[in-house]
Amino acid sequence: MKKQLIFLLLILFSLSIFSQSDSQFGRKIDSVYFYTETATFYKNNKTFDKALENINKAILYSQNSKNNTSLANSYFNLGLIYIDLKKYDEAIEIFLRTISILNTLEPNSKLALSYYNLGICYMQKNNFNKAESYFDKANSVYESINLVDAKSMINFQRGVLYLEKKQRNTAELIFDDIAHLSKNQVSAELQAEALYQLGIMKSKEKINNLALNYLNQAYEISQSNNNLEQQLKISKMLSQIYEQMSLTNNALAFLKTHAKLQDSISSISKFKTQNLVNERFKIDDIMRSMEKLDLEKKQQEKASKFSKLINILSIALITILSLLSLSLYKNNIIRNKSNELLREKNNELEIAKERIEKASQARAEFLSTVSHELRTPLNAINGISYLLLEDSPKPNQVEYLKSLKFSGNYLLTYINEILEINRVESNNIEVESVNFNIRELLQNIQNSLKEQASLNNNNFSLKIDPGIPKNLIGDPTKLSQIFINLINNALKFTKDGSIEVVAQLLKSENNYSKILFEISDTGIGIPLEKQEQIFESFAQGSVEINRKYGGTGLGLAIVKRLIELMGGDIKVKSEVGYGSKFYFDLEIKNGNFEETKNIQAIIDDSIFIKKKVLLVEDNKINQMITKKILEKKQMVVELCETGEDAIEMVHNNKYDLVLMDVHLPGINGTIATEEIRKFDTTTKIIALTAISLNENREMLMSFGMNDVITKPFNPDIFYKTIEINFLAETNIV
Repeated sequence: MKKQLIFLLLILFSLSIFSQSDSQFGRKIDSVYFYTETATFYKNNKTFDKALENINKAILYSQNSKNNTSLANSYFNLGLIYIDLKKYDEAIEIFLRTISILNTLEPNSKLALSYYNLGICYMQKNNFNKAESYFDKANSVYESINLVDAKSMINFQRGVLYLEKKQRNTAELIFDDIAHLSKNQVSAELQAEALYQLGIMKSKEKINNLALNYLNQAYEISQSNNNLEQQLKISKMLSQIYEQMSLTNNALAFLKTHAKLQDSISSISKFKTQNLVNERFKIDDIMRSMEKLDLEKKQQEKASKFSKLINILSIALITILSLLSLSLYKNNIIRNKSNELLREKNNELEIAKERIEKASQARAEFLSTVSHELRTPLNAINGISYLLLEDSPKPNQVEYLKSLKFSGNYLLTYINEILEINRVESNNIEVESVNFNIRELLQNIQNSLKEQASLNNNNFSLKIDPGIPKNLIGDPTKLSQIFINLINNALKFTKDGSIEVVAQLLKSENNYSKILFEISDTGIGIPLEKQEQIFESFAQGSVEINRKYGGTGLGLAIVKRLIELMGGDIKVKSEVGYGSKFYFDLEIKNGNFEETKNIQAIIDDSIFIKKKVLLVEDNKINQMITKKILEKKQMVVELCETGEDAIEMVHNNKYDLVLMDVHLPGINGTIATEEIRKFDTTTKIIALTAISLNENREMLMSFGMNDVITKPFNPDIFYKTIEINFLAETNIV
């Protein structure tokens, strides 16, 4: 009995296996082409639910067949359906997926059309910059595959884009170019559309005669092309313009033409509707026929398989093999689906990665350029202030020159902080611990900002608690940046008022002082709802305030992050029309009363006397300043402006030192140094550069340079670096 039961179960299981096999392998009648064409038919006739159903089947069959061309085509058609449904976000996602697949194939018109449709989607979302960039990419593809004629369609969309951006003159030039192309360069429909747009533009400008000229040309082209839709809208526009010009007969004639065209289009629409019904019936018949054939085929296959169940051993063998096949098949399906999902995600990640890399590269290039362009003039400011202070200025000029020097040094520090804002935001910036005088720091800031305070007729006062230790141990640079940002804001938003900076000792214990800092003003104040937002990057009180007072909106964001790095928390109290008060407290370690030793002091000035120095610098102001600083130590200085001249002069003369600017016309300083080292390995060469030292020192040294000085340089550090190199061994390791 048990043997018979086992035998019966094997038969039933085997039948179920064959049944599953039929359902999975028997539907070979369906094809990607059939579903794509059916989806296109339904899309054209606005039956979007059936269009989506069929195009998704086409995508599924393309994925199963691993045919990238069919898959890209199916995704492309899905994107067009989403555009018709005005679902532009979904369309953008699908077209990006289409492009990622097409980029693995040879460039073709489908790739250009995908970029073009992305541009259309972003136009609908009013993101005109992205739209224009995708139109540019479409143009590039068309040019690469020698389909330059297709550019007219994209140029027309550019015209529409410039209209949306209110750049009417540019749009008019584009439409005019399309209107004057020859018949073999542009389609009649597009040419008529360009003339129609020109007519509308001239009508809005009240240049009705020119508008009529454009519209009549457009109407003639649409008549010759038998485009009823274009004739309909052009005739309506012509009627309106004639009516504005009080040409009643002409207006009435085109109005009648408009009515006739509308009747004709309605008749054609009814005819198309009837055809649509007939076509739908045909498609339904085809689908029913396919299902019937499929069902018959399954029945025949089942009948034939029943005849194979004669031998018990054969049935058992087939059952085992079927189990193994099914397991392998299901595993294969799961693996394919997982692989496809991973490929899609990888493609999306690749696109995102490219965007991030491009943005990062652009940011790095921008920071490098800004660093160089700002540091070069700062070198002149710091150098001239140093020379003037060393040149026995009048007593009443000393205070101004010290303020100038302090401001220049702070500006350099401030630029460095701005250029490394990413370090601040990621909390990777280090807080220094050096001995400094808090009173001297605040008084220097007050002196440097006195002139700015007087511009708006403001009284700027400073109150420092006498209980605060004279010297503290902390980061004076970052404290200066905090105070100058806050005081600058107070000065900017206050007129005919007062600004007060207060430093009050809250407590002092365990060799630490807790100090409350307050910066208050009687300016315009900040609305309550904006008081949290102002500490965010690029945030200001309002657009009106930004336009009136300027600024980037970065100052308070940097202040907040720097105070948090020091263990504090900034707060604000403000009332519109009555002013603002920013306050924070910090625990700072007490310092000592010893004067800070100048580690840059020169050991022996005589080491500089009569030393022959070649200064390679193309900037005339920097030449003058650096030469003066060198000559103060009785060095003999020769000048040249290019890398080529530097090579020749070192070859023909003996120098104790070469100061080589990195950025030179012709060959740069690094290449010049590399060439010099081929015949001279002993002369000391020090690089002068306006680029960040931390990022470039190792690279510059690899070209044979002995040391690096960053512009704008501190003269004491400048002399010390030269002294160290004069004292070092003459042979290059």
